[in-house]
Amino acid sequence: MCALPGLPGPRAPPQPLLLLCLLAAGCPSSADDHPPASPFTSLPAREEMLARYSNLSLESHNLSLTEYSNVAVEKNITLQRPSNVELTCQYTTSGDLNSVNVTWRKDDELIENNYLINATGNILYTQYMFTIIDSKQMGSYSCFFQEEKEQRGTFNFKVPELHGKNKPVITYVGDSTVFICKCQECVPLNWTWYSMNGSVQVPLDVQMSDKYVISGTNANETRLKIMHLSEEDQGAYWCHAIFQLGESEDHIELVVLTYLVPLKPFLAIAAEVVLLVAIILLCEVYTKKKKNRPDDGKEFDQIEQLKSDDSNGIENNVPRYRKNESVSQ
Repeated sequence: MCALPGLPGPRAPPQPLLLLCLLAAGCPSSADDHPPASPFTSLPAREEMLARYSNLSLESHNLSLTEYSNVAVEKNITLQRPSNVELTCQYTTSGDLNSVNVTWRKDDELIENNYLINATGNILYTQYMFTIIDSKQMGSYSCFFQEEKEQRGTFNFKVPELHGKNKPVITYVGDSTVFICKCQECVPLNWTWYSMNGSVQVPLDVQMSDKYVISGTNANETRLKIMHLSEEDQGAYWCHAIFQLGESEDHIELVVLTYLVPLKPFLAIAAEVVLLVAIILLCEVYTKKKKNRPDDGKEFDQIEQLKSDDSNGIENNVPRYRKNESVSQ
């Protein structure tokens, strides 16, 4: 590896002045007539990797950071097959480049020695090259620039995402439904469908049941058809894809309704109308009775008056009858 004199690299022990001068003399200068295409010089491990996995495609990605960055810079990278990967971080600072410490990490694990460091002007470069051949190499790779404040750039490697249906599928008892799960611009090695039994995923066995049919018109999609739906069929259904570098999945929610469910709002409205009509009728009956009460009082007064008149008439006749009897004697 060629590095600037005094520039911290993956191997940071102090060097004698003579050795630093030799290293500086051996490095190609950017002021030469034929400057190199890249500011980095290959390591033996890098050359060996390129020769061993020369049949794999190369994925090159870079990030730019400055000393004033307030948040970590991230880049998401999707891979579905083994590849050679070249990651480059560029750090711009107004300070002394010799005081900047550069490190790389894979998730939380420190990466030793297999990266390059160089500088041009006030820009510090670091590059890490490796090969992803299985799921173990997937994850997050971060470059760190430690000055007064630590700056970090992160490359996140993941397999392609699957796309089902974001909204729940609503259907009725006795009907059939079809779920579609797709992977854009990718071809999984295998597709599998699961249903949820509580918190456990249960694979759907289409050979043991005539309820499910799994098909796919293209290699990047799968279809699940569920027939003769019942209320027990509602829940979450998961589509699962297997890639060379990992696995991915997505889910679709199924809601199964009976035909009485749409009628419930109308029945509730009808019940409210009947209740309202009953209340109105009761109010009218009560009002009529209240209006009829004064007439009943008048009739009672008239009856009492007649009774009083009759009693007065009898009292007046009795003395007269006794007077007549005394005269006859």
